[in-house]
Amino acid sequence: MSDQIIYLDGRYVTRAEAKISVFDHAVLYGDGVFEGIRLYGGNVFRLEEHLERLWDSAHAIMLDIPMSRQEMAEAVCETCRRNELKDGYVRLVVTRGEGDLGLSPNLCPKAGVFIIAAKIRLYPEEYYENGLPIITAPTRRLPPDAFSPRIKSLNYLNNIVAKINAINGKVLEALMLNQDGFVVEATGDNVFLVKKGELITPPTWLGPLKGVTRDAVMELAADEGIMVREEPFTLYEVYTADEAFLTGTAAEVIAVSSVDGRRIGDGKPGAITRRLLTRFREIVTEQGVRI
Repeated sequence: MSDQIIYLDGRYVTRAEAKISVFDHAVLYGDGVFEGIRLYGGNVFRLEEHLERLWDSAHAIMLDIPMSRQEMAEAVCETCRRNELKDGYVRLVVTRGEGDLGLSPNLCPKAGVFIIAAKIRLYPEEYYENGLPIITAPTRRLPPDAFSPRIKSLNYLNNIVAKINAINGKVLEALMLNQDGFVVEATGDNVFLVKKGELITPPTWLGPLKGVTRDAVMELAADEGIMVREEPFTLYEVYTADEAFLTGTAAEVIAVSSVDGRRIGDGKPGAITRRLLTRFREIVTEQGVRI
């Protein structure tokens, strides 16, 4: 998209002009935070929740965002407008900014901000209809006592290596376990199980990201009278679940058909998964900010 418009530090520039310094600590060290946000029918879904998480992530790593939340919200909407998007995906990134080759963030006087608005489709439609086969990655999730998973940082190598495990296993996604063998999340999505009509997902203290779509699905389940439990579980609980599905900004809600060759339920999207996906697609144009 040669005519794509990018927000970059207060300016709207073409894709060819959208460049940051090789001395930016985002490039040198993965030092920064980001959000992935969806646009549905001209509605930026749960923008305020995404910005709250962005500001919390930045605060946790002592990164000062050089604009207000209102200014950031307007920049997101304007980037979508300038790209004439009604449906799409927004990548909002705050970098530590330009410094030197040392680790110290104190030598980066001002953070950088860029916003990309584009189209995205994480999984082919056939997987929403038939379910997604996945595996368990041998790569373990970093423990939360080493680095908080609540911080949505630019350093995604832990997840990327697990994604490589998935690719090498001829699937599109993989589950990640912690050092104690509990399921934490997928490489880019949260994980849910359905067992005897109840919804189960790993608690955030175990290590998964507190996903915006995760929260929305839990609220929808409660509205539908479905019991939701946040508790640790192992692969045994995954293999023997009645249903399993993943949630994420790009993924939305997608059923898991098998894990490590074990069929989940009847190997097709289950009734509760389908119900929650239908309800989710009903609210995405209602909750958020119109561009």
